[in-house]
Amino acid sequence: MEEVEPSLNSESFVQRFLRFVKIHKWKILVGAVVLYTGIEFSTLPLGDLERLKKENPKETAFMRFAAEAASNNKKQFQKTQAWVPLRSIPTHTVNAVIVAEDGTFWSHEGFDWFEFKESLWKNIKEFRFARGASTITQQLVKNLYLSPSKDPMRKLKEWILTWKMERTLNKSRILEIYLNVIEWGDGIYGIEAAARHYFGKSASELTREESARLAAVIPNPKRYRANSDSRTVLRRTSIILARMEARGW
Repeated sequence: MEEVEPSLNSESFVQRFLRFVKIHKWKILVGAVVLYTGIEFSTLPLGDLERLKKENPKETAFMRFAAEAASNNKKQFQKTQAWVPLRSIPTHTVNAVIVAEDGTFWSHEGFDWFEFKESLWKNIKEFRFARGASTITQQLVKNLYLSPSKDPMRKLKEWILTWKMERTLNKSRILEIYLNVIEWGDGIYGIEAAARHYFGKSASELTREESARLAAVIPNPKRYRANSDSRTVLRRTSIILARMEARGW
């Protein structure tokens, strides 16, 4: 009996699919990346930035992240926050935060490229993430909408939202939201809650030193307390006050 050679038509769908993938693997990979990127960026909350002109955010991505972490550890998430307008926050408090976190806040358009280059060089030199370069706008975007992760996709989203935020909100509004939503301790959000927790007073009554102390712990609010006399807090407070003095603030 004569043996019949299998034809292409006798291939199963799976076989044909696998052969197609093998031949066009790079095109498929690029297409998948483009599709994934498109889906990711289509979910960016660009429309929400318009609402922030007049509406205060009720919660942030970081608050939800903290609540989820507490739930996973079978703990209760307790949030303390009291919104205050920027006009009720002393100028020296605002200045302390600016010199501590983003010295060129009033002049840049969302990104401090000098700090970015300095940080990149330091991180490459030390082979680790030794120094950050996020502006106040970038920090706010991350707090409101993103996660604490440092993956490239998250960073790209941060850049897009930062660019959009700077073109949607004015500087004062960005600063007002930032001062009311960032964390100043476990479950303590915003300058008013922080002032009451650490110094037993309203944010409107904060002194220069108290303001500098609060600004000093922003990078790591769960490790350091603004009312403590730890070496790190005292050193950072001294640096912030010196910078304010140098600027005539």
